[in-house]
Amino acid sequence: MTSLRGSGAVRLGLRANLPQFSLLVGVNALVGGMVGQERTILPLMATKVFGLTAVTAALTFIVAFGLTKAISNFFAGTLSDRFGRKPVLLAGWLIGLPVPLLLIWAPTWAFVILANVLLGINQGLTWSTTVNMKIDLVGPARRGLAMGLNEAAGYGAVAVTAYLTGFIAQHAGLRPQPFFLGAAYAGAGLGLSVLLVRETRGHAHLEAATTRNALVAQAKTREVFVQTSFRQPALSAICIGGLTNNLNDGMAWGLFPLFFAAHGLSVASIGILVALYPLIWAVGQLFTGALSDWTGRKVLVVGGLGLQALSLGLIAAGQSFAIWAVGAIGLGLGTAMVYPTLLAAVGDVAHPEWRASAVGIYRLWRDAGFVVGALLSGAVADIFGLGAAIWAVAAVTAAGAAVVTARMYETHPRSATADAVPRRARSIAGGPTAK
Repeated sequence: MTSLRGSGAVRLGLRANLPQFSLLVGVNALVGGMVGQERTILPLMATKVFGLTAVTAALTFIVAFGLTKAISNFFAGTLSDRFGRKPVLLAGWLIGLPVPLLLIWAPTWAFVILANVLLGINQGLTWSTTVNMKIDLVGPARRGLAMGLNEAAGYGAVAVTAYLTGFIAQHAGLRPQPFFLGAAYAGAGLGLSVLLVRETRGHAHLEAATTRNALVAQAKTREVFVQTSFRQPALSAICIGGLTNNLNDGMAWGLFPLFFAAHGLSVASIGILVALYPLIWAVGQLFTGALSDWTGRKVLVVGGLGLQALSLGLIAAGQSFAIWAVGAIGLGLGTAMVYPTLLAAVGDVAHPEWRASAVGIYRLWRDAGFVVGALLSGAVADIFGLGAAIWAVAAVTAAGAAVVTARMYETHPRSATADAVPRRARSIAGGPTAK
């Protein structure tokens, strides 16, 4: 793998930065584990510990998480561009420290909501920052591979922790023991980030100085937001794809444990199914991120969203553990095709000088999908039932795939025709204007 060297010790490339890159992969696994501690347990706590009967009320923790994470993603990007990556990473871990303690102690559901507000901020700051730091380190050539490794580590930890907490809960109860894992993750993440993680903003400056980009280097935050969200065809389609993906993930997080429990499955069996989806998602990203560097981004994004819709339909129609497992595998594979590819595509299009801001804006829209998914699926479930809610989200996911098909162009230079990307870039009315 080639690397670029600046005037000092800063170099771009995976091989040139392998120790620091590997450390960040480990740190992001701890970030994912913080979410994994909730995936199996919290929907069951809502009904069995706190006595919530309305599905919408039970999913309020996902709304709180998704809203604060989405907003934190935005600020993580802009703050990283202005002040550096490492301070944002440290702030995220400090905010995450109380989360498992609140979940253990919470006397009312309001304290669970508070814990998820803090968890959303923790995830927005830490996960966004590890994404940006890996993009900084590897440079343009292996961006898809880098995002595949990053997301595989994070969602692998989600899957393993979801299974472990389900297993622990089966034998020791829903709390406090399952949340001891989260306390260990938070302490280890903060310690590694303080002692071993290094700042990577200099790598982004080197890339900006050594590569060409059709969009201008200096842009105001408002202009970057408009371009990323609405005006630039590829970036806006990427935001739609991300929102669609996390809309169905928000539904899966909140409804799958309740749906499977309603069909008589034990907590341990529910933990297996809940873990299977992010496990396939995690392992698949080891291949799909790198694959997008060769096949291009669009085919994986559209195909992945379509596979998600089909898999959700299979789960809604299924009546057995085996059918639900097949659906979970399909949903995980579809998400693996989409997740790292969308992040890599943002890196393809955005200028290195404001790329962290663009990633933050994309992640704002993507994680707003948690809010939309929880509210939509909760409302449909309360009126028509849990199965109908899964069918509704499957239909919305299929619609999202159609929108991305129509609006997104291929962003990876290897896969686009020689003049396709420059021609489209020029059609943005010059991109964000300079300050």
